[in-house]
Amino acid sequence: MPRFVPFFVLPERSSGMRLMRRAVALACSVTFLLPLAAAPAQAQRGNLPLVRDAEAEALLKDYAKPVFKVAGIANSEPQIILVNEKTFNAFVPDSRRMFINIGVLLEAETPGEVIGVIAHESGHIAGRHLVRLRSAAANAQIVAVIGMILGAGAAAAGAAAGSGQAASGGAAAILGSGSVGQRSLLAYQRGEEASADRAALKYLDATGQSARGMLKNFQRMSEQQLFSRKFADPYAQSHPMAQERYNGLLNEAQKSKYFNQPEDYVLQYRHDQVRAKLFAFTSHPSATLRAYPRSDKSPAAQYARAIAAMKSRGKGAVNEIDALIRTQPNNPYYYELKGQALLEGGDPKAAVAPFRKALSFKPDEPQFLVWLGYALVGANEPSYLPEAERILKQAIHRDPNSGVAYSQLAIAHGRQGERAEADLATAKGLMVSGDFQAAQRYAARAQKSLKRGSPAWLQADDIVAYKPPDLPNGR
Repeated sequence: MPRFVPFFVLPERSSGMRLMRRAVALACSVTFLLPLAAAPAQAQRGNLPLVRDAEAEALLKDYAKPVFKVAGIANSEPQIILVNEKTFNAFVPDSRRMFINIGVLLEAETPGEVIGVIAHESGHIAGRHLVRLRSAAANAQIVAVIGMILGAGAAAAGAAAGSGQAASGGAAAILGSGSVGQRSLLAYQRGEEASADRAALKYLDATGQSARGMLKNFQRMSEQQLFSRKFADPYAQSHPMAQERYNGLLNEAQKSKYFNQPEDYVLQYRHDQVRAKLFAFTSHPSATLRAYPRSDKSPAAQYARAIAAMKSRGKGAVNEIDALIRTQPNNPYYYELKGQALLEGGDPKAAVAPFRKALSFKPDEPQFLVWLGYALVGANEPSYLPEAERILKQAIHRDPNSGVAYSQLAIAHGRQGERAEADLATAKGLMVSGDFQAAQRYAARAQKSLKRGSPAWLQADDIVAYKPPDLPNGR
């Protein structure tokens, strides 16, 4: 079941002039679609609205696995993270994480389109473009700073001489130096984008997959740029125009013996399921019923309508989900959905059984563990609390960034009279969400009741002593 959660992205430390901070922020990511200056604004501010969904994440992982292997990045296996944005975009801020907007899954009609995005971003990681981009950003910034110093000197000299003309000339030099530096950086990035496109073609061919999906992405982008590209300055773009990218890749892609390879039937089925699921969870129930009317008997349509029924708080929602389960009694995500419907419907005790059933199919899935722990805590049965604590700790061990797991663990500790442990769990959850000051207050309170030098005390001490890095742009 999708969970929509805030995610705090720790920025790199930076110091000096605001201008230098902005250069570091600009160089923080390489994107599939957005121009550098706009990429991605929320990451620069520190927060991203994320979607956590076990089914979607498992699908993306399966899409990425063969690509990561041939790209030579399988050992590090970058984590793919879903962003709650409906635009068609993806970006990599470092070699460990790949962010993909839900808009990619919603707009992509085939698995190949999503795999093309993953292959492109893998090209950036394998090519170490992020490291070189930061170096290029620094070089471009040096050009801009030198120009600013010279311009400021000319302006100061003009002001001392009482010359308005000289002063305005100095201002022009300041503005012009920034433009030269930016254009130098953008030209560099356009080259890296083309390099990532070529790498993506190579990865797709090496994994026996067609590049038609990736080409379709560029066709879609080209149609969106149809009216704007005639007025666009080609030297002020961070990415080559989509039509240019399409033209540059088409002939090479068609040489592959896999170009006409059909989509994998199983992946297409799973893709349709996830696409319907995300649409239903992010749309009003009436919009879902228009997109997936009762006349549509496909599994994806039935899935979407069951989610719409749950969101409408209808009494028949569980019946619709039960009908889904009868069609696929071994589908863990249908049991997960039933558990959510019962949990949100105010019956957490009844939700325990379907969550257990989901875990019986995927016992290592951390999100299933989180929601089973949530249901056990919500059932308000004292006898359930020790199991809830064990389950939630297991979930956190597998997924240490789950704020929900920490909050439910804190409740479980509190109900068992373990106040210090509850405060420490709360502090850890607040650290995950980026609320450092509140986390330190809870950690300091926990320390007072914990044995000095114990593992729990040391964990609390680490939180109390933590110093958040400076945010970009002076924040």
